[in-house]
Amino acid sequence: MKKIITICSGQFGDLPLEDLCRQMHEIGYEGLEVACQSHIDVEKIVSSAEYRDAFTATLERHDMKIGAISAHLMGQCVGDRYDPRLDNFAPEKYAGKPEAIRQWAIDGMKTVAHAAKLLGVDIVTCFLGSPIWAFWYSFPQTTPQMVTDGFNRIKELWTPIFDEFDSCGVRLALEVHPTEIAFDYYTTQRLLETIEYRPTLGLNFDPSHLLWQGIDPQVFLHDFANRIYHVHVKDVKLSKDPRAGILGSHIEFGDTRRGWNFVSLGHGDVDFDGIIRELNQIGYHGPLCVEWEDSGMERMFGAAEAYRFISGLNFEPSSFSFDAALKVD
Repeated sequence: MKKIITICSGQFGDLPLEDLCRQMHEIGYEGLEVACQSHIDVEKIVSSAEYRDAFTATLERHDMKIGAISAHLMGQCVGDRYDPRLDNFAPEKYAGKPEAIRQWAIDGMKTVAHAAKLLGVDIVTCFLGSPIWAFWYSFPQTTPQMVTDGFNRIKELWTPIFDEFDSCGVRLALEVHPTEIAFDYYTTQRLLETIEYRPTLGLNFDPSHLLWQGIDPQVFLHDFANRIYHVHVKDVKLSKDPRAGILGSHIEFGDTRRGWNFVSLGHGDVDFDGIIRELNQIGYHGPLCVEWEDSGMERMFGAAEAYRFISGLNFEPSSFSFDAALKVD
């Protein structure tokens, strides 16, 4: 069975859901990873049958499915060490109030679980935040205990949320990403060990965040095969400019002086053919979700081009060996 091709709604947050569904269906997409705070109000999903019916009716009019619900921004507020940038992710009344923001996010994530259950969605993609991201480079010196405490704090904060997700039969898929408690291979391994490999939490695989760090996305897929709950297809282009480092130099995305930039599918260095083959080998049957991010390209042109690109690679594994007919009994 071919995987459905969906697209993240967050990058199109200025478009009404009706318009987004219509335009993406016309391109060929079969569904959305629908973003909280952009295209779905999870509190209203839970509290208002009228809103819930209207929401699902909009999707049905355009033959669009929900591949996952995205709660990235809310999830970031659960585990992060506060700074004023988090005010942009939470309701304005909580601005400058770190613990109020955290409690809003914890309560909100629990609501997301119930909203997903009501909509028949079994995967919520997310960030977890990190109380120790600022310690990634050990100067001033970071002690091993500080790191251990950071991982344990994430477990403490998220365990009640995991419990709520379990009660709803919904799983979380963490996007391994800079600023998260798990941002590369070994921090992912450590997080899973810290939560004792609880099945509630798996991974939202996104090769673009791995490649620029020097991690092989296919090796990551192979080693964490049983934790791949959702897949983002997003590309990244690495610069050959010897002046550009991988840390970005505080230069905004899209600027060609950067050491790397997110680009539309097929314009970067991610080996998507190899990734599809690895996904087929590990038995992944979930969506291929385009997360379209390219500051140098008009987004509707890019969304259409990205759909054509990944459609051309959405092949099923073979059911027999290519040389089976050549064998002699």
